Amino acid sequence: MTTEPAGAEILGRKVNIAELAAAAGVSTATVDRILNQRGGVRQPTIDRVILAADQLGFALPATMRRQAPAMRLSFVLPVANNKYLRLLADTIRQSVEELEQYNVRCQVIPIASFNPAVLAEHLMQLAATEDGIAFMALEHPLVREAVKTLSGRGIHLLTLISDISNAPRAAFVGMDNRSAGRTAGLLLGRFVGTSTQAGNKVVMFAGSLSYRGHEEREMGFRHILNEAYPRLEIIGLREGHDDAHSNYKIASALLEQHPDIIGIYNVGGASEGVARALVEANRHQDVVFIGHGLTAETRALLVQGTLDAVINVTPLTLMRNAVRIFNNLREGREPTVGVEAAPIGIVLRENLP
Repeated sequence: MTTEPAGAEILGRKVNIAELAAAAGVSTATVDRILNQRGGVRQPTIDRVILAADQLGFALPATMRRQAPAMRLSFVLPVANNKYLRLLADTIRQSVEELEQYNVRCQVIPIASFNPAVLAEHLMQLAATEDGIAFMALEHPLVREAVKTLSGRGIHLLTLISDISNAPRAAFVGMDNRSAGRTAGLLLGRFVGTSTQAGNKVVMFAGSLSYRGHEEREMGFRHILNEAYPRLEIIGLREGHDDAHSNYKIASALLEQHPDIIGIYNVGGASEGVARALVEANRHQDVVFIGHGLTAETRALLVQGTLDAVINVTPLTLMRNAVRIFNNLREGREPTVGVEAAPIGIVLRENLP
């Protein structure tokens, strides 16, 4: 009887033995013999099945793989103030067992936020020990030069959440940030129709426009408001550096200065700071507030009704996509073969996962 090993479901997809056999060009009986390690199968055939399994996302018993050195991967993340990035870091650290089948070793390297010199320095240092590096990019010449140098040395580099221009990274892992900004603008434009607050002003918050991802979200948001909701006036973008206290102080001053604010879009982190200002000003029920990243804090704000919607990609999706891409690069395949684009999730109070 053909049996399917535990763990055949991986990376959000389930593949059966018949599909694996067809992809490898062998019989299901051969696949069954290989999976249950009963012997009698030539190594080239085993290698072909392993390759097909990697391409399809089929989890193999770890003992099937030859004992090659583990691929050393580092995720460089500015986790200090950003709760979503902390959640991503925790997800990576807690996924050791799941990642064993890929024969990779992952570590998280926390760095200071918004500092290109620190980021570039860490990238160069990690090149001495790591086979692959995933990092949240900053748009800066120091970072671009580091990427060019390391790529020339054969180090696999992925940008994570925020991309970089004119630099030879292997792939980008994250949502389409321009589309995310347009999605936020569409939601806000529709929601303000139910606001009881008279006015037409909208405020934007960002961590830093040094992140291309934040800049792209801003562009998408501005464009759809100009196209579809021209009555709404964006009165500027404030950089709060993903710090709750900074966002609180900025939001408090803006709400006092502009009583006709009816919408806020935070493209970065620390939405709890903006929410605190809204509650203290007693504006949390009439100002539409859209944020990013589902965390314990934004979940609570959704439940309370202070935050109206969260644009989200699950940290697990980001981690899994990154590891799949690194595995493709190691095996000599195109980076994104078998990797689905990160979906843009819209989380509301009524559909909280």
